[in-house]
Amino acid sequence: MSEFLSLGAGTQMIVGFFLLMALRVPVAFALGLSAMYAMWQIGFGFELAGDLIATGIAKYALLAIPFFILAGTLMGKLGIAERMIRFFRILIGDLPGGMGVVGTVVCLFWGAVSGSGPASVAAIGPMIIKGMEEDGYPRAVAAALVCTGAAFSIVIPPSIGLVIYGVIAETSISALFTAAIVPGLFMGLLMLAVLPFVKPRGRSGLDKIAPASASDGYWLDLGHSFRASFWGLMTPVVILGGIYSGIFTPTEAALVATVYAIAVGAFAYRTLTVRALYDALTEAASSSAVVMLVVAYASLFGWVVTVEDLVGQYSGQLLGLSDNGAVILMVIMLILLIAGMFMDPVTVMFISLPIFMPVVRELGWDPVWFGVLVMVNLAIGLITPPVGINLYVAANITHLPLERIARAALPFLAISVIGLAIVAAVPALSLFLPEMLK
Repeated sequence: MSEFLSLGAGTQMIVGFFLLMALRVPVAFALGLSAMYAMWQIGFGFELAGDLIATGIAKYALLAIPFFILAGTLMGKLGIAERMIRFFRILIGDLPGGMGVVGTVVCLFWGAVSGSGPASVAAIGPMIIKGMEEDGYPRAVAAALVCTGAAFSIVIPPSIGLVIYGVIAETSISALFTAAIVPGLFMGLLMLAVLPFVKPRGRSGLDKIAPASASDGYWLDLGHSFRASFWGLMTPVVILGGIYSGIFTPTEAALVATVYAIAVGAFAYRTLTVRALYDALTEAASSSAVVMLVVAYASLFGWVVTVEDLVGQYSGQLLGLSDNGAVILMVIMLILLIAGMFMDPVTVMFISLPIFMPVVRELGWDPVWFGVLVMVNLAIGLITPPVGINLYVAANITHLPLERIARAALPFLAISVIGLAIVAAVPALSLFLPEMLK
């Protein structure tokens, strides 16, 4: 105990945070309690806490978080997701991998709607897992694929994670969105490479839905499904097209996405009911509250980090590890991977980025490229035990033990780590689109 008390207030706060996490205290409260303890140690009155929390959440860009969550929830509740899955299932036809390819494509496509990994698993997971089982995939493998594909929802724009990174790092959110497109799609392609190794051999269940791709029946079914899903498929076009054309900002895009989802449900598909709207609002409010509570208490945590100059201390230690920037980058990525095993991406960013960003600036790294790298890294954390939030959501959906899904996710986890290394080694993957659009 005496050794703990001999540490600085900031270091005590960090140790206290991890102790509270080990005791299974919710993340937001672990942040708040450890930060208020440190404030008491420093000698500042708790009357500061209210002002710090209000300042921390009173940021315009953060408005995007609840509205993107609501837009994704609405599209799941109003049957838009089901229509999109039907379209992609017929489009893929009897290609090798079958419903596994469909699941990957839909997860990546849904990432351009939801921006949240766990929300994507909950919204589209049951439909994709059911289809993959019919196509001969073991249920655990189907759940693992959905977990992995949905994890990259925080990479594919519009991404809640990129919004938060942009706020913390004071970096253009539009540039981050542009930079994340190619790496997000690249990670999806790597997922497809795993499918031949996880699908048992046998006849594809897709033959019942899509006959030979050259037949008249295939094109007729494809046309019907395209018309049925057209307004849903237009969602990322509306959102991302509006952002990149300058019609509205990423924050405004979140509100546009919500209004668009309601309009499609009300007028195009006529699936909008008072009950569906109520369910979507309550679910989105619950998910948003969890994120925003973390943001609120993280502002206290960040204030202590600043006052105690932990940024200077720990970033200096990082820079002192080696003269080689590649070694420092590997250390940062390893820290993020380990942190992602135990904490959600929002918490990891609020704790680590104030320390890492001075290192990024000192070494002359592009903050946009680094932001994409952080997102890919934290996406991997969503499927990595012991926490792996996506795994817990999938276990709840499938009623399978978490350990079975985690084992089935290992091939996807391995290929994702390889993809992370490639994104880190080839910055052009992230930067050529922003440069081209300047």
